[in-house]
Amino acid sequence: MPREGYQERLAGLREDVLYMSEVVLERLRMGLDALQAKDEELAWEVIEGDDEVNALYLDLEGECIDLLALQQPVAGDLRFIAASFKIITDLERIADLATNLGDYTLDAERDVYPDVDVQEIGEEVTRMVERSMEAYAEEDPDVCYEIADYDDRVDELCERASEAVARDLIEREDADSDEEVERLMRDVHRLLLTIRDLERVGDHAVNIAARTLYMVENDDDLLY
Repeated sequence: MPREGYQERLAGLREDVLYMSEVVLERLRMGLDALQAKDEELAWEVIEGDDEVNALYLDLEGECIDLLALQQPVAGDLRFIAASFKIITDLERIADLATNLGDYTLDAERDVYPDVDVQEIGEEVTRMVERSMEAYAEEDPDVCYEIADYDDRVDELCERASEAVARDLIEREDADSDEEVERLMRDVHRLLLTIRDLERVGDHAVNIAARTLYMVENDDDLLY
């Protein structure tokens, strides 16, 4: 392949990774909207849309493998392709977590913990993913560190939310039948899973930032 075509493929890979991130972010926002509104139609749209993300992932995986195998890149190009490959994996997993939100929407019957602001956590982690992809697009190491620092706030929000659920469960006295207790436990389980999954979205955003930092500066400081 002529070198000019090779550089065009690298540029195309970046554009395609950014496109995949836009699709994934759309799914994440839709999942949060479905959960908030208990919109089953929207939830199914998120769940069924996961096939599109999987197809994008497989196409980009193939492109990364071809570039590695056929071009044998070195230095910055090698780091870029390797980072892109890892980033699409994180994006695919974020899409899976968005699909979980659709599943939780179908299971939700009521809001039992109005004081737990799942949407606030969702907005924070969505912004983390947006910023991490901006860092990738612009090759901005400062934003990478910003994402890593911001993750502490998300972890704190998730911890406070989980503690609020546990505290309320211990103090609750209005479950006066086995059926009500079982229903309550289902609601608690669903909410805790939602909090956990949103926290994982934030973790994947940090992974994207870490890979971007390594790509730009050959710096593994954020990798763990």
